[in-house]
Amino acid sequence: MDYPRTLRNHLLACSAAFGVVLLTGARQVGKTTLLRQLSEPNRQYVTLDDPLVLDLAKRDPALFVQRYAPPVLIDEVQYAPELLPHIKIRVDAAATGNSNDAGGAAGLYWLTGSQPFHLMRGVSESLAGRVAVVQMLGLSRQEALGRGDMPLPPFLPSPAVIKARRQYANEPLTAAAVFAQIWRGAFPALARNARMNRDVFFSSYLQTYIQRDVRALARAGDETAFTRFVAATAARTGQLLNTADLARDVDIAPNTAKQWLSILQASGLVYLLHPWHNNTTKRLVKTPKLYFLDTGLASYLTRWSSPEALEAGAMSGAIFETWVVVEVLKSYWHTGQSPQCYYYRNKDGYEIDLLIEQDGKLYPIECKKSASPSRQALQGFHSLTQTGAPVAKGAVICLVAGALPLAANVEALNAAYL
Repeated sequence: MDYPRTLRNHLLACSAAFGVVLLTGARQVGKTTLLRQLSEPNRQYVTLDDPLVLDLAKRDPALFVQRYAPPVLIDEVQYAPELLPHIKIRVDAAATGNSNDAGGAAGLYWLTGSQPFHLMRGVSESLAGRVAVVQMLGLSRQEALGRGDMPLPPFLPSPAVIKARRQYANEPLTAAAVFAQIWRGAFPALARNARMNRDVFFSSYLQTYIQRDVRALARAGDETAFTRFVAATAARTGQLLNTADLARDVDIAPNTAKQWLSILQASGLVYLLHPWHNNTTKRLVKTPKLYFLDTGLASYLTRWSSPEALEAGAMSGAIFETWVVVEVLKSYWHTGQSPQCYYYRNKDGYEIDLLIEQDGKLYPIECKKSASPSRQALQGFHSLTQTGAPVAKGAVICLVAGALPLAANVEALNAAYL
């Protein structure tokens, strides 16, 4: 089964406006597959995973750009940042009419990159104003259901968005269904092949990509320590980031933990959600929260043997919150939007898992692994209103059957609304 990706229209719009489109994201999230599906017949495809091609790109980038003339799709461009200045020259020549490239400068180069930490400095220096950088995650829930090409608005607990999404939430998700999705994760290879062994896939992924690419980028001399660090990071998903505690558990220096974490973040494996604050709120926590961007990989790294064990285990609340937050992010990122997302927590312990700031208003979202959320879930909402900030309609994403009003401006919504 093919899974239409929501990013399709945004990528085509970027290609029509920019000379270069760079699609970034972790390995195996479907970057190359999507761009090859969108490629017109005359667009060449070349991958720098090929050692001979990579050697040419690094040894003689000018000849490489000449041999693989645009329009061209270059896969894994982070391996040869030497190409970027030469791509700039080709795009500029097309823009001024001093080249034979048909159609002007738009859409000449499509690039993919799995290591933006290593890549973005070269992009910003060489291709500023010429490149559209687009981030891609694994399959969203809607994409996994084959609805990636349907015009759904990004998730927001506003009446208009809830109404638009209601038609796709007619069958409420149960805890068993949600945790089956969480445990298996969002990599397209697993979604396309139900018979693929999930543990074998993630074992290979860990060895082939994390240990080869990310570990090499981090220059981690101790492979065992780095693997323990990735697993310890996964175990802390949905929690406040404590780098010192993370370093102590893995027995590495705090500075090393910070460096490795930045690598995981920039490589599309983890996301840091920063706290919301304004000038009038002095009693707010300033530490970011850590989220692993694929719940299946996080579940594998933390050794949960089945969806049922994960649902009953100590991580169930944090991994459900992770899944909700990442699904919300996908609904924006996969339409080319960059939401203003935060969490809220004050010194008294009142908190809200996710705040989306839009048009000067805060939309609070709480995540509860429950079919009957209590009014205790609203304590954070009441605390937020006391900050004086303009607060719009809020939601508790949970496992309630359908939708249920909890307060005048807060509604409990089944996870099927995501």
